Amino acid sequence: MLASAVALPQEKPPAKPVPQQVEPPEEDEALKEKIYEFNPLQAQKEFSAGNFYMKKGSYKAAALRYAEATRWNPTWPEAFLKLAEAEERRKEFAAAREAYRKYLEVAPEARNASEIRKKMASLPSK
Repeated sequence: MLASAVALPQEKPPAKPVPQQVEPPEEDEALKEKIYEFNPLQAQKEFSAGNFYMKKGSYKAAALRYAEATRWNPTWPEAFLKLAEAEERRKEFAAAREAYRKYLEVAPEARNASEIRKKMASLPSK
Protein backbone atom coordinates (compact mmCIF):
# COMPACT_ATOMS: atom_id res chain seq x y z
CA MET A 1 0.00 0.00 0.00
CA LEU A 2 2.79 2.33 0.69
CA ALA A 3 4.14 1.92 -2.79
CA SER A 4 0.87 2.93 -4.31
CA ALA A 5 0.71 6.08 -2.17
CA VAL A 6 4.04 7.39 -3.48
CA ALA A 7 3.47 9.52 -6.56
CA LEU A 8 5.77 8.69 -9.39
CA PRO A 9 6.70 11.44 -11.82
CA GLN A 10 4.57 11.07 -14.88
CA GLU A 11 5.46 12.12 -18.37
CA LYS A 12 3.46 15.01 -19.70
CA PRO A 13 1.46 14.27 -22.78
CA PRO A 14 2.84 16.00 -25.88
CA ALA A 15 1.48 19.53 -26.36
CA LYS A 16 -1.18 19.82 -29.00
CA PRO A 17 -0.31 22.22 -31.79
CA VAL A 18 -2.28 25.44 -31.58
CA PRO A 19 -4.25 25.87 -34.80
CA GLN A 20 -3.57 29.07 -36.69
CA GLN A 21 -6.61 31.28 -36.59
CA VAL A 22 -7.69 32.31 -40.03
CA GLU A 23 -9.86 35.38 -40.18
CA PRO A 24 -13.07 34.90 -42.09
CA PRO A 25 -13.60 37.15 -45.08
CA GLU A 26 -14.99 40.58 -44.25
CA GLU A 27 -18.74 40.68 -44.68
CA ASP A 28 -19.27 44.40 -44.31
CA GLU A 29 -18.72 45.95 -47.74
CA ALA A 30 -17.88 49.34 -46.23
CA LEU A 31 -14.88 47.90 -44.37
CA LYS A 32 -13.40 46.10 -47.36
CA GLU A 33 -10.45 47.71 -49.08
CA LYS A 34 -11.53 49.36 -52.31
CA ILE A 35 -10.04 48.13 -55.53
CA TYR A 36 -9.91 50.96 -58.02
CA GLU A 37 -10.30 50.20 -61.70
CA PHE A 38 -10.78 52.64 -64.52
CA ASN A 39 -14.37 53.83 -64.11
CA PRO A 40 -15.11 57.22 -65.65
CA LEU A 41 -18.75 57.17 -64.54
CA GLN A 42 -17.80 56.76 -60.89
CA ALA A 43 -15.11 59.40 -61.35
CA GLN A 44 -17.73 61.82 -62.73
CA LYS A 45 -20.00 61.16 -59.73
CA GLU A 46 -17.16 61.84 -57.29
CA PHE A 47 -16.15 64.96 -59.25
CA SER A 48 -19.71 66.31 -59.18
CA ALA A 49 -19.89 65.72 -55.43
CA GLY A 50 -16.56 67.53 -55.07
CA ASN A 51 -17.97 70.50 -56.98
CA PHE A 52 -20.95 70.56 -54.64
CA TYR A 53 -18.71 70.63 -51.58
CA MET A 54 -16.45 73.32 -53.09
CA LYS A 55 -19.45 75.59 -53.68
CA LYS A 56 -20.59 74.89 -50.14
CA GLY A 57 -17.15 75.83 -48.77
CA SER A 58 -16.37 72.39 -47.36
CA TYR A 59 -12.90 72.07 -48.83
CA LYS A 60 -11.90 68.93 -46.96
CA ALA A 61 -14.91 67.01 -48.27
CA ALA A 62 -14.29 68.41 -51.73
CA ALA A 63 -10.65 67.31 -51.65
CA LEU A 64 -11.67 63.82 -50.58
CA ARG A 65 -14.15 63.56 -53.46
CA TYR A 66 -11.70 64.90 -56.03
CA ALA A 67 -9.07 62.45 -54.77
CA GLU A 68 -11.59 59.63 -55.25
CA ALA A 69 -12.25 60.86 -58.77
CA THR A 70 -8.52 60.72 -59.55
CA ARG A 71 -8.39 57.14 -58.30
CA TRP A 72 -11.25 56.06 -60.53
CA ASN A 73 -9.81 57.91 -63.54
CA PRO A 74 -6.12 58.71 -63.09
CA THR A 75 -5.88 60.27 -66.56
CA TRP A 76 -8.45 63.02 -65.95
CA PRO A 77 -6.54 66.30 -65.64
CA GLU A 78 -9.48 68.42 -64.47
CA ALA A 79 -9.90 66.24 -61.38
CA PHE A 80 -6.25 66.79 -60.42
CA LEU A 81 -6.62 70.53 -60.99
CA LYS A 82 -9.70 70.78 -58.77
CA LEU A 83 -8.02 68.58 -56.15
CA ALA A 84 -5.08 70.99 -56.11
CA GLU A 85 -7.39 73.99 -55.73
CA ALA A 86 -9.25 72.35 -52.85
CA GLU A 87 -6.00 71.43 -51.09
CA GLU A 88 -4.70 74.95 -51.59
CA ARG A 89 -7.80 76.41 -49.95
CA ARG A 90 -7.30 73.99 -47.05
CA LYS A 91 -3.75 75.35 -46.72
CA GLU A 92 -2.38 71.86 -47.45
CA PHE A 93 0.30 73.21 -49.75
CA ALA A 94 2.34 70.00 -50.11
CA ALA A 95 -0.76 68.09 -51.24
CA ALA A 96 -1.72 70.96 -53.56
CA ARG A 97 1.76 70.98 -55.09
CA GLU A 98 1.58 67.21 -55.65
CA ALA A 99 -1.85 67.49 -57.29
CA TYR A 100 -0.62 70.31 -59.55
CA ARG A 101 2.40 68.16 -60.45
CA LYS A 102 0.14 65.26 -61.42
CA TYR A 103 -2.06 67.65 -63.39
CA LEU A 104 0.96 68.75 -65.42
CA GLU A 105 2.05 65.13 -65.79
CA VAL A 106 -1.34 64.16 -67.24
CA ALA A 107 -1.77 67.35 -69.31
CA PRO A 108 1.72 68.72 -70.07
CA GLU A 109 0.47 70.79 -73.01
CA ALA A 110 -2.43 72.40 -71.14
CA ARG A 111 -3.14 76.05 -71.93
CA ASN A 112 -2.59 77.05 -68.34
CA ALA A 113 0.57 74.95 -67.81
CA SER A 114 2.85 77.96 -67.37
CA GLU A 115 0.37 79.55 -64.98
CA ILE A 116 0.21 76.33 -62.95
CA ARG A 117 4.03 76.13 -62.79
CA LYS A 118 4.12 79.71 -61.47
CA LYS A 119 1.43 78.87 -58.92
CA MET A 120 3.40 75.81 -57.79
CA ALA A 121 6.52 77.93 -57.34
CA SER A 122 4.62 80.53 -55.33
CA LEU A 123 3.08 78.02 -52.91
CA PRO A 124 4.61 78.31 -49.46
CA SER A 125 6.61 75.31 -48.36
CA LYS A 126 5.30 73.98 -45.10
